[in-house]
Amino acid sequence: MLSDKLYGEGELPLNDYQGHRLAPECAEQFAKMQAAAAKDNIAIAICSSYRDFERQLGIWNAKASGQRPVLNHQSQPIAIDALSEAQLVDAILCWSALPGMSRHHWGTDLDLFDANTITREKLQLIASEYDPQGPCHKLNLWLKQYAADFGFYLPYQAGLSGVSPEPWHLSYFPLADQYLKAFDKKKLEAQLQKAPILLKTAILARLDELVAQYVYYVAPSPHGLNASTLTSDHQ
Repeated sequence: MLSDKLYGEGELPLNDYQGHRLAPECAEQFAKMQAAAAKDNIAIAICSSYRDFERQLGIWNAKASGQRPVLNHQSQPIAIDALSEAQLVDAILCWSALPGMSRHHWGTDLDLFDANTITREKLQLIASEYDPQGPCHKLNLWLKQYAADFGFYLPYQAGLSGVSPEPWHLSYFPLADQYLKAFDKKKLEAQLQKAPILLKTAILARLDELVAQYVYYVAPSPHGLNASTLTSDHQ
């Protein structure tokens, strides 16, 4: 069943593309979008794509244990020692998905930057890099105008999502919409129960709320498109 494979431990079909793993449809459409952007002197590059459950678990546990910084909505580090477990869960979820709840488990979602204006080594993936004075602002504007022509959109937008706005995070909605509909909280819960995840008690006590806020509460995607009907006047 599709719903068995959406939490980072399944076997969704993935292709290698420029060193990253993507769903085959997503890779095909991304290559077309990349070529179109290049004509406007924008070098769309991927800094993150598919992540399995174990990798997301490593990110989560590193933040929960203080080994990696936890950032607030302004991308500033916060002191976690004074937080309750429930507060720390919320603080981490500001920017990092709970293992099993990340759209990066699907092979449909990518974090992007403009390789013409910033290197991968200098990239921090913070909002200021995509603001008017940031190196990826031109990319940000281009994606808002043209990404949907290729089947992509921004799922994390101000006032439209539980996650903080992420102008670098693009989702291939013809597949991602299907995966979102197939998402099963009970299967996620079973996976978390057996995982060595920090803050487990606080997470499971609020799992219904967390799934509603951080999985289902995303910006609405364009509707009625699939890979066979996608066209672009900008190609």
